[in-house]
Amino acid sequence: MPIANLEEPSVPDFEVLVAGKALPLQTKALIFGILVDESVELPSMFALEISGSDDQDEANPWLDDDTFGVGKAVEVRLGYESDLESIFKGEITALEPEFALCRLPVMTVRGYDRRHRLLRGRKTRTFVKKKDSDIASQIASESGLTGQSEDSKVTHEYIVQANQTDIEFLQERARRIQYEVMVDDKKLLFRPAAHAGSEALTITPTDHLIEFSPRLTSAGQVTEVNVRGWSPKEKKEIVGTGKTGDEVSRMGGQKSGPKQAEGAFGAAVGLMSATPVMTQAEADQIAKARLNEVALEFIEGDGVCLGRTDLRAGKVIKIGGIGKRFGGQYYVTSAVHRYSPNKGYLTHFTVRRNAS
Repeated sequence: MPIANLEEPSVPDFEVLVAGKALPLQTKALIFGILVDESVELPSMFALEISGSDDQDEANPWLDDDTFGVGKAVEVRLGYESDLESIFKGEITALEPEFALCRLPVMTVRGYDRRHRLLRGRKTRTFVKKKDSDIASQIASESGLTGQSEDSKVTHEYIVQANQTDIEFLQERARRIQYEVMVDDKKLLFRPAAHAGSEALTITPTDHLIEFSPRLTSAGQVTEVNVRGWSPKEKKEIVGTGKTGDEVSRMGGQKSGPKQAEGAFGAAVGLMSATPVMTQAEADQIAKARLNEVALEFIEGDGVCLGRTDLRAGKVIKIGGIGKRFGGQYYVTSAVHRYSPNKGYLTHFTVRRNAS
């Protein structure tokens, strides 16, 4: 695993592959900045900053050649010296050159993971007697991706995609049940938020962690969520409930956010009545998902560490050496990997935790 050696200097390095081929050394030498910004909520982005050459015969070798073409597959690998790991696979979507009289021209090559394909065009259509996971697999196939969906269990009689892009529609369905829409190269993942898993790595102020700023707040925490709807078949009210204790995990903490808020301020009930539900199973699923979503906002934080290719959005990490209340497992919602020859390789991250 590519990580910085704290006992002796580690030299950050990178490799960029376009259409499966590594960039020539002369092109790689012109890259002065790399950014990979990955998120569980938005398509992940990469950006390469490329300078012009001092060679007067070929000052802009990247400007008109076919190396960086829109739609070409890109892979970015980061790490140290010869130990590199792939942290991004996607496609080029934009080229942004800059020309100025007083300096060499530069160009930013930008692109996204293949979730960006779900942003193209709006659709109005219906899905009948399908699970959300079935719909995700269907949309993946339509976008040239392979669907990998975890069974969402509840079959819906009738669902409308109303003038929405595929990503808007899928994320709306995912948020209702605390699922996520992500990709792994050409696979579209539709899965539960993975904050109940074990940690992928541990960092501390004496081991890679440079900065960490957590924020604990009880604002918005509720002890119960009620989802109300109407069953057209049975002609009766539906009430789904999620309560303290329905958290899928306490992430190693002693008490969840809802439990601590209840102890300090008493019980509080959140009501969802504008969300259309037609079955008891659907109402219960949404209520429990909403309780878990709110609980995961109990502690949020931002941090910076020495570049770690294993610190990725959608994983659980453990932060130690900062006491009991704020130390422990956190769910990574975004990770930004930055590389430059001058500043080296750093990873910025945002995290959430539902207990302490």
